[in-house]
Amino acid sequence: MESLIGLLVGAPLLGAAVLLCGGRSLDRTGHWLGTALAVVSFLLGLVLFADMLGRGAEDRALHSHLFSWIPVNGFQADVAFQLDQLSMTFVLLITGVGSLIHLYSVGYMEHDERRRRFFGYLNLFLAAMLLLVLADNYLLLYVGWEGVGLASYLLIGFWQHKPSAATAAKKAFLVNRVGDVGLSIAIMLMFTTFGTFAFSPVLESVGETGEGTLTAIGLMLLLAACGKSAQVPLQSWLGDAMEGPTPVSALIHAATMVTAGVYLVVRSGAIFDAAPSAQTAVVTVGAVTLLFGAIVGCAKDDIKKALAGSTMSQIGYMMLAAGLGPIGYAFAIMHLVTHGFFKAGLFLGAGSVMHGMNDEVDMRRYGGLRKYMPVTFVTFGLGYLAIIGFPGLSGFFSKDLIIEAAFGKGGTQGWILGSVTLLGAALTAYYMTRVMLLTFFGEERWRNKPTPSESGDHAEPHPHESPRTMTIPMIVLAFGSVFAGGFFAIGERFVHWLEPVTGFHHPDPPIPIWTITSATVTCMVVGIAVAWLQYGRKPVPVTAPRGSLLTRAARRDLLQDDFNHVALVKPGEYLTRGLVYLDHSLVDGAVNGTAATFGGLSGRLRRVQNGFVRSYAVSMFGGAAVLVAATLLMRAV
Repeated sequence: MESLIGLLVGAPLLGAAVLLCGGRSLDRTGHWLGTALAVVSFLLGLVLFADMLGRGAEDRALHSHLFSWIPVNGFQADVAFQLDQLSMTFVLLITGVGSLIHLYSVGYMEHDERRRRFFGYLNLFLAAMLLLVLADNYLLLYVGWEGVGLASYLLIGFWQHKPSAATAAKKAFLVNRVGDVGLSIAIMLMFTTFGTFAFSPVLESVGETGEGTLTAIGLMLLLAACGKSAQVPLQSWLGDAMEGPTPVSALIHAATMVTAGVYLVVRSGAIFDAAPSAQTAVVTVGAVTLLFGAIVGCAKDDIKKALAGSTMSQIGYMMLAAGLGPIGYAFAIMHLVTHGFFKAGLFLGAGSVMHGMNDEVDMRRYGGLRKYMPVTFVTFGLGYLAIIGFPGLSGFFSKDLIIEAAFGKGGTQGWILGSVTLLGAALTAYYMTRVMLLTFFGEERWRNKPTPSESGDHAEPHPHESPRTMTIPMIVLAFGSVFAGGFFAIGERFVHWLEPVTGFHHPDPPIPIWTITSATVTCMVVGIAVAWLQYGRKPVPVTAPRGSLLTRAARRDLLQDDFNHVALVKPGEYLTRGLVYLDHSLVDGAVNGTAATFGGLSGRLRRVQNGFVRSYAVSMFGGAAVLVAATLLMRAV
């Protein structure tokens, strides 16, 4: 079975190589080849999963050593894989949801001339993410980490003829490079401290290392996680990344890029457990981002950017849970998996709406679409109920467990974190109900209001249901949105599955569980009610009103780009100008001044050697006269 692990990465990597290097001969069939190889990887994952289930809980980890990458004295880097319960969970999520997104893309990208290249990039994305979660050491993980960054850059900027898409791709790439510096520093600290960067020896040796070193490593790992998972303060790229094709948004938000940071923190749990300060930083980042993303999502009229704010917030829940240690590791991953189902479904549903609305993204120009897109309405609606935590659906089980764990932290910190998670639940219900009402209910605001089509022409939309290649993945994901959470929660099935890797301590909240559940449901109902009062009972203007100061700030992503411009861009410009001035005035001045000095002396000395005989004669006469005068003077003295 160990030999199959490499094929998990190899199948989509082969697809990427063939599709990107095969030329136009594959234009007609390349999309099906890319989809087939994604499915092959998923089927291999199922085979390995079945084999893993047949083993004892403590004997399920598999290791596969391919070759020695850098065999140097004192520095050994291997290309080796580790498949345990944690990485298997990610393998099934990445390949399963990724395969559905590939199938959806067949219909969504049908008329794109560069569809073959698009599927090559999708395969590359899957391969890089699989390498990231299957690596058995941090250095190989870093290779997958950078591969994910490259693939996201290529896909976000796939429509590079749009300046906004090209800019968004560069922004995502550069912001993530900041986080990547953190990961590279963490790996260097690991090697200098432990003499290796393999998971097992590093994580088993944390008890022999000083807390200061572990805190530094933990904070650098957190910086890396903030970049990939769009957490404060490296969250600014996520909203702009919606400029890419919608399947890319679904893949980034549900199965690949933004989940990488959560994986990194949970995989490195032993480091954070031994460094309380770094662990507190993880909790703080999660709590702040949870509210930050929710507030942004409340004010966005672009359907994809509203969902992007939602992702930021939901990943915040996961990071908060991961920062709680063994109490929350399993809950963080459980919510990550359920989120993969309903968030992929929501993004694909948004793409279906755009498909029928001439690529219009402004929800204020939607309305009443439920009767024109019944499949999209039902599947999107089930994803909506799941994400707001409607009782019985996936999000209810996974999010409720995180809220319980937050209260279970104990003391004042537990009450603060619990209150934050409840407030986040209310905001989630509000902004998602707003999305549902603006899109599928109310008057048909798109009538007699021309919107730009893909070709740039203006025409009134004619809403219609999407083809089966798009609706079938949406139906499958809706099924997971409904049932996955309950299946995982029965008998703490998912917690026990991950426990050999992540450990688990039952949370002990200071108030009864039923009280927390009741409070969560109450917050959900309040959020729905407020959204209904604002958008369900009143006509929705096509042009957004000015709004309050907070609303205007939220529309501008709570001024995150403005802050970055003032705090980073402008100082960087001033620093650059200062360095250029010093270079010109000091460095170049010294070099040019020296050259000018010798040049001037040379010019003056050149006058002596002018080539005229009479000048030389006069010089000789003058010199002789000086010598005679000097001789006579010396004799007289």
